[in-house]
Amino acid sequence: MLLRYFYDPRLAHASYLVGCQSTGEAIVIDPGRDVEPYLDVAEAEELSIVAAFETHIHADFLSGARELAERVGAHLYLSDEGDENWKYTYAPNYDHTLLEDGDTFTIGRIVFEVLHTPGHTPEHISLLLTDTAAADTPMGIFTGDFVFVGSIGRPDLLEKAAGISGTAEEGARQMFRSLKRFKQLPDYLQVWPAHGAGSACGKGLGAIPSSTVGYEKLFNPGLRFDDKDAFVRWLLADQPEPPRYFAVMKRLNKEERPVLHTLPRPEHLPVDRLESVLADGALVVDTRPVTSFAVAHIPGTINIPFDSSFTTWAGWFLPYDRDFYLIADDERVPDIVRALISIGLDRVAGYFRSTVVEQWLNIGNPVQKYDVVLPQEIADQIMNGDVFLVDVRNEAERHEDGAIPGSFHIMLGYLPERVAELPKEKPIVVQCRTGHRSAIAASILQAHGVGRVINMLGGIRDWKRAGLPVENGH
Repeated sequence: MLLRYFYDPRLAHASYLVGCQSTGEAIVIDPGRDVEPYLDVAEAEELSIVAAFETHIHADFLSGARELAERVGAHLYLSDEGDENWKYTYAPNYDHTLLEDGDTFTIGRIVFEVLHTPGHTPEHISLLLTDTAAADTPMGIFTGDFVFVGSIGRPDLLEKAAGISGTAEEGARQMFRSLKRFKQLPDYLQVWPAHGAGSACGKGLGAIPSSTVGYEKLFNPGLRFDDKDAFVRWLLADQPEPPRYFAVMKRLNKEERPVLHTLPRPEHLPVDRLESVLADGALVVDTRPVTSFAVAHIPGTINIPFDSSFTTWAGWFLPYDRDFYLIADDERVPDIVRALISIGLDRVAGYFRSTVVEQWLNIGNPVQKYDVVLPQEIADQIMNGDVFLVDVRNEAERHEDGAIPGSFHIMLGYLPERVAELPKEKPIVVQCRTGHRSAIAASILQAHGVGRVINMLGGIRDWKRAGLPVENGH
């Protein structure tokens, strides 16, 4: 048997290829939309991908199961648990099997057994793996978004992201029952989750790629509760705000959507197109580092730097229903597009090279900048009320780390629709934990017409290090 681990750090998404080398067959567990890495490994290992399996209808990335079905004829194994709201309506278009608790299927000499593990979502299933060439009992379990290393799946996404009211508490109670079943599994079983540290599908996820049932019993805080009500309170408290695109992913992962056969290649556009693009109201995303954007950028553009958090913030701010454009270096465009299509943002209508900022200036158009200051340089103005401080961290961070006195809280993801709440007569200072998210916020405020914007570099972390006052963030 071959087990290969794949990890997308921008989504904190883990997927797996399991192959039976004696028969040359393989299955991919929770595949991402870009299926080339799976196909490359399968070819190198002389395996044929004959199937794909999903633990649940994902909210944080676009599944590649359909891409595998169309590219190589993979048979789809999908959950048939949950009510009518959690069925794969696209499934009849493909060769597929719907699975319920206790079902089994085989890939070569590898046996997979289905466990219904609701809580994160009603239809969620996990998958026990037995390599019959070597053993007659399971060696591990693919837990999807049920059990992570050091954490468990959040049950509130349906309510917060998909707008299905009243589901969070019931999901937490389902999770409690599912975890009781998990605790009955043998301690030696390996645990292979679908996410690692940084995912918004839970709180406090560990960065280690795998674990064991026994280790999680000892150290996972979600498995320490015997009282259901106490567990529910703990699980629902201080969950991070789910990115806005999660609701779109739920729909796209269960209904019809475009299937990609190759990576899209947006066209390079000349500088003279940029003015008309902005005049038409299209969104232009500058992917340069925040330091470059702060010094000079084209008015009306927003800055989402291409780094480890790019996909998350792209999902918060970019439109699914209309075209948008990029500012990026040629060599980075394929990776940027790959990150965007991973969450279904396919409508990249073109890109401008990073040199467009210089070209824009050279043809006589104005550029913008914003000021960057250290906490100790702006502290007096903040405390005296000469500037208006906006904290763009999430609610849990304010609860845990405190807040700068007088700060006005708007989590970054909600900033575009709340710009009108900010005063016009004072400079706006934006702050997060370190200065990175607040840099994105500064670009959004300027794109929405706010006059003077200042980014506080180092955020509340360096504010505290400077010995400046902090208040309770509740």
